[in-house]
Amino acid sequence: MDKQQVLARIENTGIVAVLRADDGKILVDVAEALLAGGIDTLEVTFTVPKAHKVLETVADQLGDRIVLGAGTVLDSETARIAMLSGAQYIVSPAVNLGVIEICQRYSKAIMPGALTPTEVITAWQAGADIVKVFPSDLTGPSYLKALKAPLPQVKLMPTGGVNLETAADFIQAGACCLGIGGSLVEKSALQANDMQRIQDLAAQYVKIVKETRNNCS
Repeated sequence: MDKQQVLARIENTGIVAVLRADDGKILVDVAEALLAGGIDTLEVTFTVPKAHKVLETVADQLGDRIVLGAGTVLDSETARIAMLSGAQYIVSPAVNLGVIEICQRYSKAIMPGALTPTEVITAWQAGADIVKVFPSDLTGPSYLKALKAPLPQVKLMPTGGVNLETAADFIQAGACCLGIGGSLVEKSALQANDMQRIQDLAAQYVKIVKETRNNCS
């Protein structure tokens, strides 16, 4: 897939599932469960042990059935490793111009994290495809709506604080997609190896996004 196809699929699904675990081996099963629930956009964070190997395994096993990204990418070196391991997009918690630059060089989608209007504009001007508004659990949907008013051209993905109760509000506030971690891939489900729970939650979030978008159109 080229960069535009990757971005189209991210926005179409409307959900980026953020995958974290103490043991990366379980994340292949998690990816399968999310896919069964309707979420095909997955982000493996570099807080996962041997994250590059997890990326390689997930990419090999699921291929183009999913859109695979790497998260918590703090520098250009890690971004390049992620790309070589199969990541089709890069997500960062902050604005690192080196990370944005290397993603542009290799035509990979980039979603840097930002919070203030200055940070959001800095990221967008530097070449961000989508700006991750983080941590959104501190600001909520009303803040995203306030950002969107003077910056309608900027595509925003709230991350942090997105759950079953707030997901619709974030979409209504103008989010192009939602970054969802522990509220989707619950730690308790991972510990119990309960893939059905993860699949069921994925289906609930997909339904919320679709219904909210239909109501807003």
